[in-house]
Amino acid sequence: MSAIFITATGTDVGKTFVAASLIRHLRQMGRQVDAIKPVVSGFDPALAARSDPGVLLHALGLPVTAQELDRISPWRFRDAVSPDLAAAREGSLIDVDGVISFCQTAIDQRREILLIEGVGGIMVPLDAERTILDVMMALKLPLILVAGSYLGTISHTLTALDALYGRGLRVMATIVSETPGSTVPLDDTVATLARFAEPVIGLPRQNGRQKSGPGGGTSALDRIFGP
Repeated sequence: MSAIFITATGTDVGKTFVAASLIRHLRQMGRQVDAIKPVVSGFDPALAARSDPGVLLHALGLPVTAQELDRISPWRFRDAVSPDLAAAREGSLIDVDGVISFCQTAIDQRREILLIEGVGGIMVPLDAERTILDVMMALKLPLILVAGSYLGTISHTLTALDALYGRGLRVMATIVSETPGSTVPLDDTVATLARFAEPVIGLPRQNGRQKSGPGGGTSALDRIFGP
C-alpha cells in the first residue's frame, strides 16, 4: 500500500500517538515512510516540539524546524477548537480544495509509504460546508480509524464506522488507543468492538507514549503491514 489516511472518532483519542507508533513500526521494518498532518488546531509555536506535527517529525527522525513544520502541516492554528473556528479567529479560511491538492501532491511524491493524519474526528468542519470527511472521500485512500478506550467509546466508534462504510470508504483497521485513566480495560473494549469490525487492534500506553514493542501491538500491526 502506498498511502493511508489516519482518522479518529473524535479529538484527543490518541490519533497522533498512533500515527507516531505506526511510523516507528514501519521504520523498524526497514520501510521508507513519511507523514503529513495538513491541518492542525491548538498549535503553539513556543511548544512546537510537543505539538502533533512535532511528535510526527520526532518519530520520523527529523528536526522540528519551521521548514519541516511548513512541509508537513501548512495549515496551523493556535486555538484548540474546530479548524473552521480556529481559522476564523485568525481572520482566515481553510482552502479545502487546497488541502486535498496538498495531500495528493504528497501522495504523488512519496518514496514508499505515506501516512496522512487528519484533524479531530471524522466530521470536524474545515469550512462552512465541508468536513475532513470530504477530504477523505476525495482522496479515496484506505483508512485507519483511531478510537479511545474511555467509557462510551463503543457507540462513538460504531457510529464512526457506519458513517465511513456508508460512504464506501475502506477501513483497514480500527486501532484502540488506550485512554489514560479509563475505567474500562483496553482488552474489553477491543473484544467488544471486534464483534462488529475486523481487525481491531489495541495499543496500550506507557509513560505517555504508545507502546509498539513486544506486548504493545507489534504482532497486530504486522497484520496490516506484513512482518
